[in-house]
This record gives sequence, C-alpha cells and structure tokens, in this order.
Amino acid sequence: MIMHSWPVPKIEYGPLSLVEEERSVALLYSRQAWEALAGKLRISISWQAEVLDATEAHWLDLARDLRGEVVYAVGGGLAVDAAKYVASRQQLPLVSVPTALSVDAFLTWASGVRRAGCVTYLETKPPDLLWVDFEVLAEAPASIRAAGICDVLSIATGSWDWRFAEERNENLPSTRYLPYVDQVAQGILQGVLDCAEAAGHGDHDGLKQLLDCLVLEVQLCNAIGHSRPEEGSEHYFAYSVENIMGKGLPHGDLVGPGLILMAGLQGQDVGPLKRALKACHIPLTNIPQTVIDTTLKQLPAYAREHGLAFGLAHVLDQGTPGVLPRLD
Repeated sequence: MIMHSWPVPKIEYGPLSLVEEERSVALLYSRQAWEALAGKLRISISWQAEVLDATEAHWLDLARDLRGEVVYAVGGGLAVDAAKYVASRQQLPLVSVPTALSVDAFLTWASGVRRAGCVTYLETKPPDLLWVDFEVLAEAPASIRAAGICDVLSIATGSWDWRFAEERNENLPSTRYLPYVDQVAQGILQGVLDCAEAAGHGDHDGLKQLLDCLVLEVQLCNAIGHSRPEEGSEHYFAYSVENIMGKGLPHGDLVGPGLILMAGLQGQDVGPLKRALKACHIPLTNIPQTVIDTTLKQLPAYAREHGLAFGLAHVLDQGTPGVLPRLD
C-alpha cells in the first residue's frame, strides 16, 4: 500500500495590493467576503461565481462552467471547500484569500460536503498558496474574525474522545492512540488559549499566533493521517444541529457550543474554553434550547448511523462522567 502525507499551503504575508497575478482568474467567493475586500485584490477575472451550497452537485456545476488558468477562493469554509474541489477536478492551481480566520479549511486537503444529513470529507487538495493580509483579517466582523479558534480548541474534546475510544478498544489500527501526538496537540491547544484575547481583538500578533496554531493542528493531523486529536463529539454535535436547523449558522456558532457541552459532559473544566470562545466573540446561544435538547437525545444514534469515529457522543444515552454545563 502506498501512503502519503499532505502538506499545508505555502503562506505569503502582506497587503493584498502586493498580489501580482498574471494568469486569468476563475473566482469563487462568498458574497460578504468579496464585498469586504472592496477592490483591494487586483486580479484579472475571466469567470466568477458565488458559492451557495456545500453539495457535490453544486460544485460539479461550478466545475463544468469554470474558465481560467488559476482558481482564487475568497471567503470562508464554504468558498474554499468548493474551490478545492473545483481546482482538484480541473487540475488547476488554487490561491486562497481569507477575509477572516473563521475555519481551518484554508489549510486542509479535504472538502466538507453535505450528504444524507452529515458532513463527508472528500479528498481534494490544499490551496497551493494562502495569501494573508492581517489588516483585512483584523477588519472582519468580530463573530467570525477568529472563529477558527474552535477548530483548535476542539483538541480538548477530540483528544478526550480519542483516549476514551482507546480505553474502550474502539480505535481502528490506523487511528490507534499515540500519547506523544496527544502531548503535541495539548501544546497547540495551550497556544490558542494564550492568544484568544489578542486574536479576538484583531491584534496582528494574536491573529498570527492563531494562524500558526491552525497550521500546526492541520499539519499534525496530516502527519498521522487522521483527525482524531482534534475532531470528536463537538463536531458531531455541530453536524447534527446543522442537519436539524439547515444551513445558516456559521461554523463557530455550531462548534463553539458543542465544545462547551461535550467538554462538560466529559467531566472537563469548561472555564478556560468558554473564556477563550467569548474572547473571540463566538456566539454560544444562537442554537435554540429545543434543538440542543433534541440533538443530545439523538446524538448516539446519529453518530452510529453515520459511522463517526467513536467518542462520548456514541454513549450519551449510557451516562456521562460530567454534567451538562450552561452556555450563557
């Protein structure tokens, strides 16, 4: 069997005015993000489309019509996941221009597509280049500016699930628990706890540290070939909520509450996690309580139905080590 490990993108730091692009550009964007740039990115656009859905049918339509020598993605996870899919399918280079550090999808090799009420990750490609303008990131709306912290804070709950699965003999041979990897992950987790306040304020050094931690988290998972150290029941909660409510809430609004709820049920101290989320202005009360109650009740069956890697979500109906914490 041939195995491979994906890289993270090359990252360039500087004002968007320094971008020099001689190739014709196929632009995929989220409307709010593209409007936020207000002409700061000067590129020759031969084709453009707003990304509206995280479905393979929509992405296939985009790929079918696309024209250009290079794909540019402007926006959050929705735009960049679609762009990774299209660029991979059309065998084109990809440049990602984030307007907020809202997710880790700018750095990963997979695209999250919605299928049968859950998120499935398709192997596509990482961007070839990530262009980071800290002035642009600092001006992003507060609730999404540093929301990518959720994808690093989830180390707290994801790694707990990984250890829990090992204790229950539920890890696959390919995802066996590795203590040294867990220790590295805990260091990355501490890194975002340390920079949360600064990143939330839009401080450039704080945003740089958050981005560094996102890079380290993604590269760690790339190295071991799976995401068990940072993805667990908190993400399953988010997937299930989205399935109930439909699209609309940003990634952080879903994963943030999932983090607090699952960490509490795992018996962890939620105080540091909640302080970090609030410092980054992640809304914790945008999911109706009725949806939370329904999600927690259905989560064991949901996790089993979709073949999600074993964690606390699978046994919520059998009791938990901790208690359900408050989100306010």
